[in-house]
Amino acid sequence: QLQASGGGLVQAGGSLRLSCAASGFTFGDYAIGWFRQAPGKEREGFSCISSSAGKTYYADSVKGRFTISSDNAKNMMYLQMNSLKPEDTAVYYCAAIRRFDPYRGLTQRRPWDAWGQGTLVTVSS
Repeated sequence: QLQASGGGLVQAGGSLRLSCAASGFTFGDYAIGWFRQAPGKEREGFSCISSSAGKTYYADSVKGRFTISSDNAKNMMYLQMNSLKPEDTAVYYCAAIRRFDPYRGLTQRRPWDAWGQGTLVTVSS
């Protein structure tokens, strides 16, 4: 089970930190990713982290502004979001996948195994 938190309303240029708490499985055995879905748009996977591969992945839309990290001992993942833009407004979800292909990064062929409920991020202009 995953639970995302930390969303809220922030002005453009501001920062937010999202958290994703995991329970019922060993965090380090999974790659964890962040997805978001804006109104009227498809869900976008924009960042993920694989402890086993020792890699982090970012979509161009967030590269340089967002930082993903994890604390496997606490079964927690974090997303530090800086320089937020109105186009970052979306419902943000965390997800976990056991059989992660490090060569595919954000475009995994297998479906993600677990999803958290979303947390809303609203960036005002």
